[in-house]
Amino acid sequence: MPLTTDAEIADLLSSISTIALVGASDRPDRPSYDVMKFLQDHGYRVLPVNPSITGEHIHGEFVWRELSEIGDRIDMVDIFRRSADAGDAVDQAIASGAKAVWMQLGVVNDVAAMRAEAAGLKVVMDRCPKIEIARLSLAPVV
Repeated sequence: MPLTTDAEIADLLSSISTIALVGASDRPDRPSYDVMKFLQDHGYRVLPVNPSITGEHIHGEFVWRELSEIGDRIDMVDIFRRSADAGDAVDQAIASGAKAVWMQLGVVNDVAAMRAEAAGLKVVMDRCPKIEIARLSLAPVV
């Protein structure tokens, strides 16, 4: 079952430090741009992933083509993709050894969520970590 309670979500957000953001955008009018900056401002290291802008930088971080290229430990994969495309990001998250996948607002893929859970990952769907951090008044990670 995806995480749904405040305690589960707070525990997840308090137990991670590195987030790969799949579908990151370098356009300030896109939600992923603001979410990435918010997460950075709250102490998380956020590694942007977007094959369309690989090699560029967003908020000071190099943009990766895919998760497998990152090489650093990834605690959570935050997915800014259409629901139908979330499965690929989930499969990459599993292969990368991530602890959790977080599907953004409007992103729901039950089949992918079941694959992630079967592989031992925690799953959040149809929520935004920026909203949850603010709503739960979570302190920045250190």
